[in-house]
Amino acid sequence: MSKVALIAGATGLVGSHLMDILLKSPEYTRVISFVRRESGVKHEKLDERIISFDGMKLLPHEEIDDVFCCLGTTIKKAKTKHAFKKVDYEYPIQLGKLGKAHGAKQYLVISSIGASPESPFFYSKVKGNLEKELKELHYLSLHLFRPSLLLGERQEFRLGEKAGEIFSRALRPVMVGRLKRYRSIPGKQVAYAMYRAAVGTFGEGVIIHESERIQEL
Repeated sequence: MSKVALIAGATGLVGSHLMDILLKSPEYTRVISFVRRESGVKHEKLDERIISFDGMKLLPHEEIDDVFCCLGTTIKKAKTKHAFKKVDYEYPIQLGKLGKAHGAKQYLVISSIGASPESPFFYSKVKGNLEKELKELHYLSLHLFRPSLLLGERQEFRLGEKAGEIFSRALRPVMVGRLKRYRSIPGKQVAYAMYRAAVGTFGEGVIIHESERIQEL
């Protein structure tokens, strides 16, 4: 089987690992990557496109098999709730619509633990509304990944997340039972889970991958 993947967010924590996996995978013969700036990655299968995410588009004849969305920011980095929502809500929906219009059958996206349209927390509510809207696109398979705190080295330093990572690592051994779902998880592990879900046999419909289950993929 030879497939074409479309990925957005390939310079981020999870996306950079996922890009490496996709380029090495025999399942994919071509990987189209939407980025704001050059990643520095060179590979014969990679078709990297520097774009404005407000104007995502593909050539009329291009067909996609799987869409991977690894876009995400923080309110602190985005500066405003509106800017945050654009990256974590509007762009993933636009990407989903674009992939669907070009024949994609699978959409795999990073959401968050606790995602719910009814959540009292802004971040979780945005992620919940994103999931709700993506379901309306009616992909053959929609994979929603809900990781807890992501561990790993990012290109940009985030003091709050680094402090949370250190604290989370210290608590990890005692987080068992119901608390297990809140354990931090390496970004690389999420990337592998996304790949395995894409090439696996999960069937059709909406598949939710909670944080503790992601570690088992």
